[in-house]
Amino acid sequence: MSAGASRRTRDRLALIAVDVEPLRVSASFRRLWLGNVATFLGSQMTTVAAAIQVYEQTSSTFLVGLLGFAGLIPLVLVGPFAGAVVDAVDRRRLCLLTSCGIALCALLLVAQALWAPGWIWPLFLLVAAQATLSAFDTPTRRVIVPRLLPREQLMAANSLFQLELNLGLVGGPLLAGALIAVIGVSWTYVVEAALVLYAIGALWRLPALLPEGETVAPGWASIKQGLHFLKRNEVLHSSFLVDVNAMAFAMPRALFPALAIDRYGLGAGFAGVLYAAPAVGALLGGLASGWLAHVRRQGLVTLWCVVVWGALIAVFAFVTDPWLAVGLLALAGLADMVSAVLRATMLQVEVPDNLRGRMTSIYIVVVAGGPRLGDLQLGAMAALLGPTAAIAAGGIACIAATGAVAAWRPAFTRYVPASLQAAR
Repeated sequence: MSAGASRRTRDRLALIAVDVEPLRVSASFRRLWLGNVATFLGSQMTTVAAAIQVYEQTSSTFLVGLLGFAGLIPLVLVGPFAGAVVDAVDRRRLCLLTSCGIALCALLLVAQALWAPGWIWPLFLLVAAQATLSAFDTPTRRVIVPRLLPREQLMAANSLFQLELNLGLVGGPLLAGALIAVIGVSWTYVVEAALVLYAIGALWRLPALLPEGETVAPGWASIKQGLHFLKRNEVLHSSFLVDVNAMAFAMPRALFPALAIDRYGLGAGFAGVLYAAPAVGALLGGLASGWLAHVRRQGLVTLWCVVVWGALIAVFAFVTDPWLAVGLLALAGLADMVSAVLRATMLQVEVPDNLRGRMTSIYIVVVAGGPRLGDLQLGAMAALLGPTAAIAAGGIACIAATGAVAAWRPAFTRYVPASLQAAR
């Protein structure tokens, strides 16, 4: 192959493959990203280990579900105040404090598993404590990114964050299952603590990161200022709405156990494959996300991604072949990954630094709360109509609601970031 042909091949691959330039140009971003991978991988391991520990001790699926709910409530209640704190203090110091708290919770989980395995209530308290700390930790890590990279690299950085997220969603449960089988639940918590300690070491080398611009002391006035900004920003407001539409109407994960057992006849273990399928699709999509940096009509592409998600879920409702169902869920996860990268970049571009903590906290509440609303909504509908009708109706409702947002918020449909307008 000639040198010219080789160069053209490399150029084509660069347009498709995930853009790792942010990891090359910024040592600080590279340390932050690797620390985030370690933290999220550890958190997913703990989610699985704690659920298994509760079930082994109680044989109660209700208590396992309640454990997940115990992690959601603090996130929703603390989230708005956490964002106000993020916008008022040194983000590096706050992240170090929250990471130390998460590591301490992991060590307490070790102690509980070793010396008081029959006591279930400490597990609920520690899971809630970790969720509360994560309500501060997660938005802090996100708002640091625009301070470490030039604006033109934010899309690539958010693609890398989606890659990190899906690595954790796929790898965390698999690693937890393997470790629990080999070394037991208690030592699995030790591995999480070690991963978080690695993340603390990565954060330690970052510079001080005080908010830029005028700051407001944490409190109701600060929260109100953030909500007022969100209300006035049509693009940001719409990006939150389309995510809630997708997850609240068309996230059928609450029905995966019933589908695995009753429809596909492959047992409860196949439910784990269904749960992992969207993350696998998103992970593969993330590895080929280089083209996203060239998307101009980002609002319109986001809307179409949510429509594709809803359509695939509606088709999934009627599929009886289990592996075709897995494939449809993986494609849906890929569409959701594209939407998530674009929405996260809009957030970082549209929000000034001194408001990013509050807006990112709301974003995280939306991202975490939407699937829980979907669990409730589809679970209730399935009890009345059956799984097929409930899932199909949810997919169709997602498409209709997305069309309504497009008609109601035309500025979102036309949205092109200023950097790409200037480059035209």
